[in-house]
Amino acid sequence: MTDLSHISLFEGLPDAELAALQDLCITRTYPKNTVIINEGDQANAMFICSSGKVKVYVSDENGKEFVLNSMGPCEYFGELSLLDDESRSASVITTEKSTFSILYKEDFSKVVLSNPDLALVLLRNLAARIRKLTDNVKTLALQDVYGRIRKTLLDLAEEKNGDLIIEEKLTQQDIANRIGSSREMVARILKDLATGGYIEIERKQFRLLKKLPESY
Repeated sequence: MTDLSHISLFEGLPDAELAALQDLCITRTYPKNTVIINEGDQANAMFICSSGKVKVYVSDENGKEFVLNSMGPCEYFGELSLLDDESRSASVITTEKSTFSILYKEDFSKVVLSNPDLALVLLRNLAARIRKLTDNVKTLALQDVYGRIRKTLLDLAEEKNGDLIIEEKLTQQDIANRIGSSREMVARILKDLATGGYIEIERKQFRLLKKLPESY
């Protein structure tokens, strides 16, 4: 089970309130390619990833996907269900075997009623998360395709033994779905970056070899 003290949404909560919430969480494990929640479903729980990875996405009536985010350990989704009665705004699917700590709205509400300050902390931390989402929307609206690809690669890259590596295996279509572009445009830009010695792609895994140019 995930230690809630490591979860940004609950940052600043006293130990007693954290322990109360921790006691309410249940643990579930799902295999790879399992849809955890569907866009439009009735929302009644928040999920905290203990291990594994998930993809958060929306789709249109033709089945075209737009990937909103990828998440791993100590990240969470479905937190708005703790505060309102709206349906799910996105779908979430596991991209590898994953374990979650699940906090149900009914149980959470009981804790809030007895600890009103908890709601204030939660709202403050949610505001920070909304600011981050606003920044992502700004990127989509104002940057060109190359700028969005560059930001995506930099956001996903992690330093491993002195190298910048994206551990998540990504296809050209995966990147296109994340940034709202065509696969053909993504393929052209990635090819140019590889030819220029900026990136290396092997078995859908990216390695950033040097600083990516500011513009294309």
